[in-house]
Amino acid sequence: MIGAVDWGIVWARIFHPDHVFARALWTTVYISVLAQILGVLLGFVAALMRMSRFSLLRFLSGAYVLVFRGTPVIVQIFFVYFGTNLLFGFTLIRPANLGLFTLNDAVIAGILALGINEGAYMREIIRAGIDAVDRGQMEAARSLGMPYRLAMRRIVLPQAARVIVPPLGNEFNNMMKTSSLLFFIGVYELFGDADVHYSTTFKPVEFFLAVAFWYLVLTTGWSLIQSRIERRLSMSERGDELSMRERLAEVFSPLHAWATRSR
Repeated sequence: MIGAVDWGIVWARIFHPDHVFARALWTTVYISVLAQILGVLLGFVAALMRMSRFSLLRFLSGAYVLVFRGTPVIVQIFFVYFGTNLLFGFTLIRPANLGLFTLNDAVIAGILALGINEGAYMREIIRAGIDAVDRGQMEAARSLGMPYRLAMRRIVLPQAARVIVPPLGNEFNNMMKTSSLLFFIGVYELFGDADVHYSTTFKPVEFFLAVAFWYLVLTTGWSLIQSRIERRLSMSERGDELSMRERLAEVFSPLHAWATRSR
């Protein structure tokens, strides 16, 4: 019954969150960002390995995708958290305090697990983006004496970015929701905060309804940013001539200007 819900609790959790909840919210955000960055880097390396002429690199890239796309994320999280130090025979995961980021062993294990899993999906996204660029672009650049790395950075990747960014944005949106699985290894994030309060008050609907609202805020906010980035990429008539650094500067400069005006 709707009347049985204590809407005062829902209202308080949405509009008057305490500092503990704010810390849980921040934990969700920075874990998602760091894990997504790791996933993009791993995916980029795996995509280059997939396109390599060396069969061993192609095999390793394929095996990486097969394992981490074929097993549940929660299993990977538990394996990294409980099994990594035992597997290597020494303490690989160590707590660290980086000011804004409090990285205990559970947080580090969670970022590694989510990032490694994400890299398997990003490999296919990045590979598809690079393959979408006409091969003649690379051949023309090489015929002009441009080294492979420079041609990739200035010719291929800027064009591939228009294909990569939409699914990349969707993956980050999903990452923020998947981070809730880290509660099961002791990470205190949004879902964990709701579960702790529900356990002490026995009011699951109120707290999980409030945390659902905050997840919706995070994903909606990112969707707006993603739409702005996609519009900037599609509007660029000279996009093929831009380097990756110039393209990113063009995308984010309006966001910086908006933030400056709003202060």
